[in-house]
Amino acid sequence: MKRARRRPGRWGCVSVLLLFTAVCCAAPVSNAISAYVALQTGLQDDADDGIADGGSAADIPARMLTAYKKAASQVGKYVPTCQGMRWPILAGIAKVESNHAIGRNIADHGDIRPKIYGVLLNGSGAGGNTTVFPDTDGGKWDGTANGERAVGPFQFLPSTWEGVGEDASRDKTADPHNADDAALGAAVYLCGNGRDLTKRTQLKAAIFQYNRSSEYVANVLSWIDQYTAAAKDPDLKNVPRKVRTVIEAALSQRGVPYSWGGGNAKGTSYGSCCSPNGKSGASIKGFDCSGLTVYAYAKVGIQLPRVAAAQAGVGRRIPARLGTGALKAGDLVFYADAPGRDATIYHVGIYLGGGQMVNAARPGTVVRLDAVNAMSGYAGGARLL
Repeated sequence: MKRARRRPGRWGCVSVLLLFTAVCCAAPVSNAISAYVALQTGLQDDADDGIADGGSAADIPARMLTAYKKAASQVGKYVPTCQGMRWPILAGIAKVESNHAIGRNIADHGDIRPKIYGVLLNGSGAGGNTTVFPDTDGGKWDGTANGERAVGPFQFLPSTWEGVGEDASRDKTADPHNADDAALGAAVYLCGNGRDLTKRTQLKAAIFQYNRSSEYVANVLSWIDQYTAAAKDPDLKNVPRKVRTVIEAALSQRGVPYSWGGGNAKGTSYGSCCSPNGKSGASIKGFDCSGLTVYAYAKVGIQLPRVAAAQAGVGRRIPARLGTGALKAGDLVFYADAPGRDATIYHVGIYLGGGQMVNAARPGTVVRLDAVNAMSGYAGGARLL
């Protein structure tokens, strides 16, 4: 909702063989909190803090997810001609704007405390703002009469909120600091005069209107795609028995925390220190990416090597040049710094079909469903069954 420019962040990640433990780690593809309009509480574009971690409903506070779903179902009452509003669209916006208000207290009725404020948009350059936005609300929503700043989990400017704010929480006040009200306001704004958000071009136009930056649009779309994939349950009805066993084993671990070096054929384990970004798994009982694949395939008697790059040498290799359409459920799916050179593979997941994979993505996340295109450097797959 701000006019400030944004930039996506990218982490590097590798699979490494440590002296005692071989481990696997992956990196997020984009940054969740704007480096240009940072939140006043100090949440910054800091890769080591894992702010960009996400991709599935497991990473969204339950109360926020409820607000997104409620808004998606209600928006038709306010914009009857709107089509295609879905909760992943709202989740994508809120991920980039406030990281789903993670770290705040979200009351049962939706109020978020402490309130979320952006930097004062006075043209000072702080947070990347170079344009002066005069005060429009006397500090009613943004807490200051000295200028304008974005507010709430969807980072509305007060002037914009006055035009789209709705009282979804039914407390007789349309409050941008309330999860339900803010989500519904965002849905109304994105719908415009009646967009069809099932059409990619109109979805892009809606996001661009929210923040006029092509980088911002690409960032939000990447999260929408990940949440969309995560919202779908895989259809395993026609999957061979052994493949189903592998997939169900991996799916049973959804919500288990990522642990650098964690996981083995028996299940979760404490990991080791340290990832390339300095994250230790020594105090975390869980899985890293290759630990999860080792565990899932052990259920059908297949012993995999411990690192992703070595796992690419097992089974029938599926070249990247064939595209993701060549993958079948149960295949290992790989990502590399230099696709075509298996020694540079840094990540592995288990393909589910329909563009989804079970993924232990990176420190700070949990085992979850992600879109196959959520990771960079697709390097093909391997078919073991």
